[in-house]
Amino acid sequence: MKLEKQIKDTAIHAALRGGEILLKNRGKAKKVSYKGRVNLVTEIDLRSEKAILKILKRKFPDFDILTEESELEKKDSEYKWIIDPLDGTTNYAHDFPSFCVSVALEKKGEVILGVVYNPLLDELFTAEEGKGAFLNRKKIRVSKTKKLSQSLIATGFPYDIRESEINNLDHFTNFAQKAQAIRRAGSAALDLCYLAVGRFDGFWELKLSPWDTAAASLLVVEAGGCVTDFRGSKFSIYKKEILATNGKIHSQMLKVLKLGRF
Repeated sequence: MKLEKQIKDTAIHAALRGGEILLKNRGKAKKVSYKGRVNLVTEIDLRSEKAILKILKRKFPDFDILTEESELEKKDSEYKWIIDPLDGTTNYAHDFPSFCVSVALEKKGEVILGVVYNPLLDELFTAEEGKGAFLNRKKIRVSKTKKLSQSLIATGFPYDIRESEINNLDHFTNFAQKAQAIRRAGSAALDLCYLAVGRFDGFWELKLSPWDTAAASLLVVEAGGCVTDFRGSKFSIYKKEILATNGKIHSQMLKVLKLGRF
């Protein structure tokens, strides 16, 4: 088996296993810890992460690993797994049906593989660099909407919304007056996947972490979309700004973002 296929199959296996744990334990998250005033973690996050890591390490023990709930495991590999075992933890803790598992692989600083699994709808999103984006093995494309005024867009708010003035409320107000509608579902990875499949036309958010965007941003690009920072410059998963669109409304969203810049 070629290394690329073995890596992809392993990532899918890990994401599906993590999703299985989330689904099996839905509504059973009794132990909730707080990493901040509104940033929480459940024992199910940790259980999902443990299962995912077990699968990845068994097949590729020498890869670096960056995950939300653990310390960086650095082994000086050119490969690095980037994992969110439960994106949408607050939703999950309240049994709100919007959460997923995200597994990405970075090679020499570039994300080359993205896998996002939505266990509630049994939707498996996958993308490989240069090979397109897929939902349950069917190729997907971003929407064709050309006007922001006719667009359904999505966003989220940072965990320090109570302390920081840079909290996205200004951008939300501006976009609410320009777009057809805005959704705030609480899972950045799923929002970006929904953009890749054409359900959303645009997405913006700030103060996200690499595990929030690594897999799903590749999906958007491979589905024909555009991903930058708020100034239109090259996006990096290690930056704190992301603007992702179908490409057709990108410049329109950039103009609105400029209105609210501090």
